[in-house]
Amino acid sequence: MKILITGANGMLAKAVKQELSENELICTDVSDLDITDMDAVRETVNKLKPQYIINCAAYTAVDKAEEQVETARKINKIGPKNLAIAAKEADSILIHISTDYVFGGDKNTNETYEEEEIKNPHTIYGITKLEGEEEIKNNCAKYYIFRTAWLYGEGNNFVRTMLKLGKEKEQVEVVSDQHGSPTYAVDLASIIHQAIKKQIPYGIYHATNQGYTTWYEFTKKIFEIANIECKVVPVTSEQFVRPAKRPKNSKLSKEKLLKENVNIPTYEDALKRYLKQELV
Repeated sequence: MKILITGANGMLAKAVKQELSENELICTDVSDLDITDMDAVRETVNKLKPQYIINCAAYTAVDKAEEQVETARKINKIGPKNLAIAAKEADSILIHISTDYVFGGDKNTNETYEEEEIKNPHTIYGITKLEGEEEIKNNCAKYYIFRTAWLYGEGNNFVRTMLKLGKEKEQVEVVSDQHGSPTYAVDLASIIHQAIKKQIPYGIYHATNQGYTTWYEFTKKIFEIANIECKVVPVTSEQFVRPAKRPKNSKLSKEKLLKENVNIPTYEDALKRYLKQELV
């Protein structure tokens, strides 16, 4: 099976490449294919005619996006639009990665977000990612949009940062009022692979690891598994002022994927597997 992967140097793309390695993979980054260039996208897709296009390219600098609005919009909205148009013309299936930020995160933290709930993004990142979703829906019929959150994997990420700080400091302050599901890129790649193999219905799916926690509790779990003696001090979002507002509730329901018999490991299991590699 021929699969085109964009944003191939990113954390998720690396996991996807490993997960789908038995296929014919064409991996591109911006130097190979600028997804914001319609002519280039159309030429590449029409020439290759891949069965699947997996778009791992995105503008994910949440705080910088508040100032670099047009850049974020080009990559997060125009890029997916171009891929959707080209995918339709080549009869390819488009797989796109979106985010919990399309919701406002204002919902009571006792509740979870389902796929079709009203969107109310508060950040440029969330707004442009939602615009990208809409462009895909409007321009092709054969698509999967996987919304994920709190992603970590190969390269710099929250877990690696906490490991470093935990070894250097006696205590760390971590936000305790943001709720969600830490998601291992390897497991998200597996979800994508399962969707392809099972040929689940096209549409939007929430794809994070199972279970919910806070950044504070997650950090304590990291230190517990890694046997790091470091005190974790809970703080509020208001004490950690950032240019872009973080969602208080990033809890995405996975029921839609589970009904398709897609296997989704818990975030605790994922963390243990990640740390087993990281701590070698």
